[in-house]
Amino acid sequence: MNVSIKKRILRVLIISVIISSLLIIRIGWIQFVNGEELQVMAYQQQTLNRAINPKRGTIYDATGKVELAVSSSVETVSVNPTNIKDEDKEKVARALSNIFDLDYETVLGKVRKRTSIETIVKKVDKESADELRIWLKDNNIETGVNIDEDTKRYYPYGELASHVIGFTGSDNQGLDGIEAYYDKTLSGEKGKILRMVDAKGKDMGIEGEDYIAAIDGDSIVLTIDMTIQSITEKYLEQACIDNECTDGGNVIILDVDTGDVLAMATYPRI
Repeated sequence: MNVSIKKRILRVLIISVIISSLLIIRIGWIQFVNGEELQVMAYQQQTLNRAINPKRGTIYDATGKVELAVSSSVETVSVNPTNIKDEDKEKVARALSNIFDLDYETVLGKVRKRTSIETIVKKVDKESADELRIWLKDNNIETGVNIDEDTKRYYPYGELASHVIGFTGSDNQGLDGIEAYYDKTLSGEKGKILRMVDAKGKDMGIEGEDYIAAIDGDSIVLTIDMTIQSITEKYLEQACIDNECTDGGNVIILDVDTGDVLAMATYPRI
């Protein structure tokens, strides 16, 4: 009997030692081998990162006064579905769809998702965003709907010198012409709002929020003179039409003393 009990105790001790050793090895592996990766994953899970777009730099003509490309302030609206009460989801979706003229079912689908953040609409004017702010205040909805600063690019002179200036995409990145060539100079640096959330993705309050402001892009001044550019484009188009130039035409006007390009026109523009 004593021998049998001793054998059982020995087996239990051996099993306990093996299990303890495996646990220690596993803890060591998590701590020292996977520790950094898991720490990054935990940070990503516990923080909500919303980007703040910087204002893109202005493009001026040679006088430094005529604005050829300008960024205006607009707003982007997003939601944190987990921070909107279930009884408010339909009401919020209805308000968002009405104010921004969006499809109700699509908006409701985003509001009901089990994700940390969903974009509702980008680059809306301040008047519409202010209408949403008033509605949120009147309905005592303090969390779950975000209204963030954004910018929108526009060109005061329309297609004038468009093939020189170029254009930007929906994310304000330069895609062609001067906009693309000097994209790094014009674009600036994005800011962000870091907000701490719990395991369920719910807000942990204002004390868990960190705001990092965006840095606006630098402006540039071209050698293009807008008066000379507009005259050049006008008479190039007229000459091509009058002379039936089916292949179109190009004109470049230079300052003979400095070599500066004062005008650069192409017809047709496309």
